[in-house]
Amino acid sequence: MFRSPSLKLIHTLVAVVTGVAAVTGVAAARDPRPAQVDQAVVQDGHARFEVLTPTLIRLEYAGDDRFQDLTTFNAVNRSFPAPAYTTTVTGGVREIKTAGLTLRYRQNSGPFTRDNTSVLLTTTNVTAAPLFPSYCAFATACEAENGVPGGSASTAYDHTGNTGSGFLAGFTSVGASLAQDVSAVPSAGQYRLTVRYANAQGGDGQTTTRTLSTTVNGAPGPKLSLPATSSWNTWATASVTVPLTAGTNAVRIDRKSGDSGNVNLDSLAVTTTTAAYPAADTSLLATAYGAGPKSVLGGWDRSLDNPEAVPTPQHPGLLDRDGWYLLDDTHSAVLNADRTVTDRASHGAQPYQDGYFFGYGKDFKQGLGDLNALTGGTALLPRSAYGVWFSRYFAYSDNDYRTSLLPKFRSTFTPIDWLVVDTDWKSPSQWNGWNWNTALFPDPQGFLNWTKQQGLAVSLNIHTSIAGNDPKFAAANTTAGGLIADGSNYVWDWSNPAHLRSYFDLHKPFDAQGVRTWWLDYCSGCGRSSASDTGVAPDNFINQAYADHAAAQGLRGFSFGRIGGAEQGGIHSSYPLGPWSERRNTLQFTGDTPLSWDMLAYEARFTPDEAAAGLSNVSHDIGSFHGGHLPDDLYARWLQLGAFQPIDRLHSDHGDRLPWDYPGAAGDSAEKFLRLRESLVPYTYTLAKQANQTGVPITRPLYLNYPDQDAAYTHPQEYLYGDNVLVAPITAASGSVSAWIPPGTWTDYFTGTVYTGPSTATITKPLSEMPVLVKAGGIVPIRTNYTDNAAAPLDQLTLNVTAGADGSFSLYEDSGEGAGASSTTRFGWQDAARTLTVDAAAGTSPAKAYTLRLANAAAPTAVSVDGQRLPETAWAYNAHSRTVTVTTASLPSNARHTVTLTGTAADNPAAGQVTGRGGLCLAVHGGASADGTPLELAACDHSAGQQLTPPTGGGTVRVLGKCLDVAGGSTAAGTPVQLYTCNGTAAQAWSLTTAGKLTNAGRCLAATAAGDGMRLADCADTADQAWRFPPAPVTGPAGLCADVVDAYPASGSAVQLYGCNGTDAQRWSAPGDTSVRTLGKCLDVVNAGTANTTPVQLWDCNGSPAQQWVPAANGALRNVGAGRCLDDPDNAGKAGDRLRIYDCNASAAQRFALGS
Repeated sequence: MFRSPSLKLIHTLVAVVTGVAAVTGVAAARDPRPAQVDQAVVQDGHARFEVLTPTLIRLEYAGDDRFQDLTTFNAVNRSFPAPAYTTTVTGGVREIKTAGLTLRYRQNSGPFTRDNTSVLLTTTNVTAAPLFPSYCAFATACEAENGVPGGSASTAYDHTGNTGSGFLAGFTSVGASLAQDVSAVPSAGQYRLTVRYANAQGGDGQTTTRTLSTTVNGAPGPKLSLPATSSWNTWATASVTVPLTAGTNAVRIDRKSGDSGNVNLDSLAVTTTTAAYPAADTSLLATAYGAGPKSVLGGWDRSLDNPEAVPTPQHPGLLDRDGWYLLDDTHSAVLNADRTVTDRASHGAQPYQDGYFFGYGKDFKQGLGDLNALTGGTALLPRSAYGVWFSRYFAYSDNDYRTSLLPKFRSTFTPIDWLVVDTDWKSPSQWNGWNWNTALFPDPQGFLNWTKQQGLAVSLNIHTSIAGNDPKFAAANTTAGGLIADGSNYVWDWSNPAHLRSYFDLHKPFDAQGVRTWWLDYCSGCGRSSASDTGVAPDNFINQAYADHAAAQGLRGFSFGRIGGAEQGGIHSSYPLGPWSERRNTLQFTGDTPLSWDMLAYEARFTPDEAAAGLSNVSHDIGSFHGGHLPDDLYARWLQLGAFQPIDRLHSDHGDRLPWDYPGAAGDSAEKFLRLRESLVPYTYTLAKQANQTGVPITRPLYLNYPDQDAAYTHPQEYLYGDNVLVAPITAASGSVSAWIPPGTWTDYFTGTVYTGPSTATITKPLSEMPVLVKAGGIVPIRTNYTDNAAAPLDQLTLNVTAGADGSFSLYEDSGEGAGASSTTRFGWQDAARTLTVDAAAGTSPAKAYTLRLANAAAPTAVSVDGQRLPETAWAYNAHSRTVTVTTASLPSNARHTVTLTGTAADNPAAGQVTGRGGLCLAVHGGASADGTPLELAACDHSAGQQLTPPTGGGTVRVLGKCLDVAGGSTAAGTPVQLYTCNGTAAQAWSLTTAGKLTNAGRCLAATAAGDGMRLADCADTADQAWRFPPAPVTGPAGLCADVVDAYPASGSAVQLYGCNGTDAQRWSAPGDTSVRTLGKCLDVVNAGTANTTPVQLWDCNGSPAQQWVPAANGALRNVGAGRCLDDPDNAGKAGDRLRIYDCNASAAQRFALGS
């Protein structure tokens, strides 16, 4: 330490900071880690500086030298590796210099002010003059909202004419108060205490002079008389004379039992008895929890409940375009190892300040990383939480869930991971009861056992009070040592340990039954529990307690509720603690939102806005809380937004939010995006882990990655979902959005359209799509197969890669709950080499079958995996979207693998290898092309003599420019098959069946026992007659081809008739098991239906009868499960007809030819 203020020296400490381990809320809280790294501490008189990182310095001033080394509620970690820094004293100025900033403090000048402290940011050359909002000096106007509120008092923002960032309201009940230490009083004596206030018609309907009481240094002071003002936007001053001591004095203004209250306070000042009221300092944007320049980026709010208009005012977060912020931690309580809190010790008449200067410049991610390391890692929720949630304010019963709701989810293959049960589960009151409503849930344990069997996590709604007639009230009241009456209900003071124990004792029986987490619906009028300790805030404290409660059960600890304020303060309330602890503890519920396009647009903006406070786990009511049935387009667009949010949670007040409520295009879109959301879980979960480790949230405002681009600051509704995925939600009925395209090449995830930035583009999308662009080199891993993520291991993975630049992505995997083993697998794309690498997993991970979807690419001529060339059935190209699709076998995770594309072609190959018995290839003997050359089985070598076409154009199979031919035109069994000049005869007319048989004249191509020749044979289910041809079109009515709509490779994609174009959406193969496949999936009857007109779709191959197709002699494809045939509705014969099954009738509407 450096204790001599006059010592001139340079002291250099060097440390390489390779990364500060993320501290989760639970881990940080249970390890108080009181000591800082002493060699990174500089003390200069009463000022102490801790150099935590090159861009983060703690500033602490204690006039009595009683510095705080213990963990506080906000600062749960100060044990940083010491960065390199130097410190000198020159001309009475202490200077501390790191690679990121230079801090200067004028020695012996008292607490930190804008006059004695400055910080120069190295990279931007900006000089910051930080301000501690908590510091109230003599003869200055001190903003009331920056003091310490008590009781029902809280910050408010709904009037004008005030100074600072807001004002203090809530003096509506006895106990409401404002506490403020006033420092630098020059000497003991009589001084004027003045408040700036507004007093119009109150909630009691009166417009009259009001009163509040004062307390000075613990002694009662004179009463403030506050005459009425003309409106709530008109502010006046009122004064009293108070006795003060020299130095720091504790001033308190509160509503006592004899006061009328009902006023708003803007600011206060202590001056001489003759001085005028000082002007407000408006140079910075200050709140009780910090201060920074006014060029604020983003912000946060407690919730979005029922706003009068959007956008709503937001509280500032950490980030600012000037590149710095002072987090004021002066008032936060000490967080003890046993999870209780202790108020900081008084410093008496001496001033005290405790804060953290963030000097990130334009490196906004560095600022968020510093915040993450200091205040605890962003909560990593259970993996299932990043899937699909369903919630509805509706009195569902156990029977409804079992026999109606969940069966509908399952039968439509709509994913669901979390089930939120709203307030009607309770009794005796459905609002605040603490017992099961047995009229709806006669067997609660049976219900929760069933949900567990179904792979569902369950959350129950809770309101924070208990009725006096509740059967559990007596025990709760006894444990608490007396609860607080609130009308006929009772509430808790959570910061009282006995009350907190009473509160959570009510939860424990439900936890034991299997409730996974609690939806803390701590809304206005939902129960007036609170935390009276002013060193915390009610939301922050109870959210931490919920996280601890779950962690004690071995679960991932998190709360599900509003943040940073209190029920009494309303939806915009905030406290001196700020939002910082909420990052590590809370899944933010944004509340009861209205139904409108404007609200949708604001939600799209709000989530990345909150990144400025480091908040990542944000959850909106997808589809809005209010409103019954949405317009189709608004519903579809809201569901699209949810797919690319941190949490996708459908909720409403008795409204329609499920796809089957919207038949047609809107419902189809909803199904598509809910399934997409579920498939994105591996990617989203990795982003959540990144947030936990680095502080960079899941949804990222554009300026995080493009700080030098002005347009990155002017498109707040766009965001990055990870560094390389750009999301520009459509939030207007026009179906279009004006999107800013960042620098580089970006490819539309759905269509392959390429955009080059920086530029602006108007993107118009049908309901089936939304603007999602992937940057060149971007890699987006998603689950290949449709399944709820809890139901199966991640053993099938699709890697969506965009060509045009090198790139990488590291996939994070673990058990999804609790703490345990994890693994990371790095994927890399080398653009020049056209090679995907899959590194060996670091940790244990299941083997995986991969699908590579390479966008913005040219067609290859060959593809190899680990140096082995793949057959043409394993890859395909779509010329319209310029996408290559490659599928691999299951590959072990403990080894490195490569997928390499070679050569360049305009389209898919017309021919390829035909594999048969023993994995050998059908080949022309010796590669000769003379008429009569026999065919044989040979080792596959991709030579010209092994490049055969599927039956095309009259049923011919071609190789080396000639046709497969039955010698002499015979139809007899045993007749040799040879190569011969194409002549259009019946001897060269072949048909391919879904069982992999190649037939001519009713007999099948068969290999001889030795494999040295081919012959016709009576058809049998034997290996010598099983052939796997390269993919080819399935032609149907009117010469059109069976086509996957939009070439979208996900399960559930419809299949239609379309003009034959040779793309991957029309390249079908028959592997010999009666399935018909393309894009790695199978032709499937929807929901295994058997009725006429049931549509067909693309789905994960599962071997079920719904995916077994048998060709008939008349050209029909009959589905084994349904006993009906593939059919063009009404024999319309036009492009866009969605295919279905129908009674087999030998009509032209049912004539389909595989491989022709």
